[in-house]
Amino acid sequence: MGEAPDHAGHRARLRTRLLGEPEGMADYELVEYLLALAIPRRDTKPLAKALLREFGSLAQLISADPDGLRRVDGMGDSAVAALKIVQAASLRMLKGALSDKPLLSSWDALLDWLRADMGPIDIERVRVLYLNSRNMLIRDEVASEGSIDQSAIYVREVVKRALELGAAAIILVHNHPSGNAEPSRQDIAITRDIAEAAGKLGIVLHDHIIVGGSDYRSLRAMGLI
Repeated sequence: MGEAPDHAGHRARLRTRLLGEPEGMADYELVEYLLALAIPRRDTKPLAKALLREFGSLAQLISADPDGLRRVDGMGDSAVAALKIVQAASLRMLKGALSDKPLLSSWDALLDWLRADMGPIDIERVRVLYLNSRNMLIRDEVASEGSIDQSAIYVREVVKRALELGAAAIILVHNHPSGNAEPSRQDIAITRDIAEAAGKLGIVLHDHIIVGGSDYRSLRAMGLI
């Protein structure tokens, strides 16, 4: 069976707005149209609104774990993939703004990428950005997942990896799923341990950035390194 005329007309109007003035569209309308591409014979407005209620915001929805998305009634693999490709494309664009540029001179772009990538996730994740002598990114690696108290950042492993990669500097990054970006005593202690161990081998710890939702803290800017 073909698409009902009322649905077809509604989607045509959404498409016209999307191609003309997308900034005037509500979040649920963007999600609705995106889902319509994956589920063409269904009214996707109720599902779009249900997803935004469940996950809280457009950013959290796009960043949600695929298994969590599948638990919402009506979300099959095609619909999940439609949402995840938006996240992948967005992060690719943000990270692309850092390509072949010294990170220290592209600080705002770096923060935009990290907040988009790490702000919405609901587990604590620690990453290490390894930089060359020109402060350009040579590797971005996850060092641990889970609470920073329970899933330790191993100082020796971070420094060993920097040596293996020939890195001249590193930037630590981790998120606080609570949304509170203030550093804990453990955050400060591990930062200073890594700075000291790396410094002895001529590797500079530029910063430790903590992301909490759309907020962040730089331990360097706070005078804690």
